[in-house]
Amino acid sequence: MTPELMEAGAAARAAMIEREKAAGGRVAARARMLQLGEPDFTQGVALYLDDISVSFDGFKALNALTLNILVGELRCIIGPNGAGKTTMMDVITGKTRPDEGKCFFGSTIDLLRLSETQITQRGIGRKFQKPTVYEQLSVFQNLELALKADRRVRASLFSRLSGEQLDRIGEVLTLIHLRDDAQREAGLLSHGQKQWLEIGMLLMQDPKLLLLDEPVAGMTDEETERTAELFLTLEGKHSLVVVEHDMTFVEQLTEGRKTVTVLHEGSVLAEGKLADVQANDKVVEVYLGR
Repeated sequence: MTPELMEAGAAARAAMIEREKAAGGRVAARARMLQLGEPDFTQGVALYLDDISVSFDGFKALNALTLNILVGELRCIIGPNGAGKTTMMDVITGKTRPDEGKCFFGSTIDLLRLSETQITQRGIGRKFQKPTVYEQLSVFQNLELALKADRRVRASLFSRLSGEQLDRIGEVLTLIHLRDDAQREAGLLSHGQKQWLEIGMLLMQDPKLLLLDEPVAGMTDEETERTAELFLTLEGKHSLVVVEHDMTFVEQLTEGRKTVTVLHEGSVLAEGKLADVQANDKVVEVYLGR
């Protein structure tokens, strides 16, 4: 499905909503949803990049990159350093504006028209390579501060949480294997545990799409395996894009059946099941053979 078709579909739905607003009911509710900028995933597409190009001082970091991520999909992105993986995430999150191309979240949200804050508010969360947590605060307090509600730091620390919020924090603590460390200072956690905590803070925002940049870098083998289990648990509930160099981790995530995308020189070099990608002569030459 091309962005043009997405735009046409969005325009048609908007026109229909305008005609039927007076009828009230579900149509009016849908109109309110679209007005608030909620992404529409009815086409099954979570993220669509079409012919995205980015140049820095004459160097093409992205070169007509086209990528399609389905709703609930877990997609691994691999490739050599300088392939454009980080720039791709920068474009999706609004940090970098492309020279040309289109980038849609669902079929209705044109990400290139939004600021970084607006993109986060629409439901896209990003985790960078280095974990960023409030080290002087407890694990529990870090998750509390990350609640989706608009909460200032001081107000958050001295307000009472609802039962639903407490349940949500408890659920995430279990998910990220830190329930027993809830009252521990975040600065005392291991590197891997800090990575989990930051992932948990993202989950507190209830993102629809998670962008995860080398999430297991610096982790032990056991922590890496647990992280794979965590991501597989999230699959289907969220769409996940995982950029990673650790091929053992990629193998654990893909389970031999999911799609892996290989980037090289700013565009897609190969795409398919991990075994097929690993057998691709061009991929071996530019990445796996090094």
